[in-house]
Amino acid sequence: MRNLLILILVVAGIWWIQRVMARIKEKSARSRGKGKGGKAADTPERMLECAHCGVNVPESDGVRDGERFYCSAAHRLAGPRAD
Repeated sequence: MRNLLILILVVAGIWWIQRVMARIKEKSARSRGKGKGGKAADTPERMLECAHCGVNVPESDGVRDGERFYCSAAHRLAGPRAD
């Protein structure tokens, strides 16, 4: 019985170590720009103008509301600027 428990713990340990190593490998690949998206890290990101304040921010950092783009959730709630 004791040997069976030791065997189960060894197998579980090996499985856990493999999962940790896979995560580390995935993180390093992502940091080099070869993540799941397939885009290189050197690819420039599209910059969009906030409909409220006019500041240009990267598309991934902003918030969309239909066709309009905002730099933050607070500006989305404030709505477009009055011209």
